[in-house]
Amino acid sequence: MAIFKMYAPFFDLGNWTHVLTSGKDWMIILTLILMECLLSVDNAVVLAAQTQVLPTKAEKEKSLLYGLWGAYLFRFIVIGIGTYLIHFWEIKLAGSIYLFYLAFKFFYDQRHPKQAAEREKEKEEREAAHHKGKKKKKHVLSLFWRTVISIESMDIVFSIDSVLAALAVSSNPVVVLIGGMIGILCMRGVAEIIIKLMDIIPELQPMAYLLIGIIALKLLLALPPLRFELPNMVFAIIVFTILTLTILFHFWRVKRHGHKHI
Repeated sequence: MAIFKMYAPFFDLGNWTHVLTSGKDWMIILTLILMECLLSVDNAVVLAAQTQVLPTKAEKEKSLLYGLWGAYLFRFIVIGIGTYLIHFWEIKLAGSIYLFYLAFKFFYDQRHPKQAAEREKEKEEREAAHHKGKKKKKHVLSLFWRTVISIESMDIVFSIDSVLAALAVSSNPVVVLIGGMIGILCMRGVAEIIIKLMDIIPELQPMAYLLIGIIALKLLLALPPLRFELPNMVFAIIVFTILTLTILFHFWRVKRHGHKHI
């Protein structure tokens, strides 16, 4: 019964019709797609790197395709669960703290690049040691299916942040599902373009984590005793205003200083 309640909105044709014909909902969907693309570029690079162990281009493309469908299935499952859990204020508080942590960690690492580099190096060494230990074991599955499972595992880890942030923006699971699905497709399909765009306008990366901080604040303000709900349309306007100001700031900076680095 509880499962039916969690996933019933996905099969409500009236809900789908309302979302697909609502300009406000499409503004939120576009916001979610933008966030998915900006926050998941590094994830796309990691997933692409995982396929490099496969011998042929066909197997690499096939593994990413299987990973894409697996990402869609997991996103559907986790959104349904998240839509139910997000109604509990304790979950909202935990989510808000976690999103604040992500934003704080990014800006802290920007101010302390040496410490961030050391942590990344330690992480890479641990992963290398882990993979080295794995190589000594006999594998039941083929290299192709081990790669697909690895891609699925990374998708699961990466999608938790996106779903949590998306549910903080909209409580309608259909809106979150459409935004997430299109976002995943865009992120996989245009990862290289987004990487080049973020190289041209490096301010987009800190902007993305600034949005994470704003989402965390939005989630926190909705908790008792304040219970302040920021309208989704207002939030979408804030997001696209920040995006516009970021781009304008970049070109002003380039014009004034003659370089693009932040």
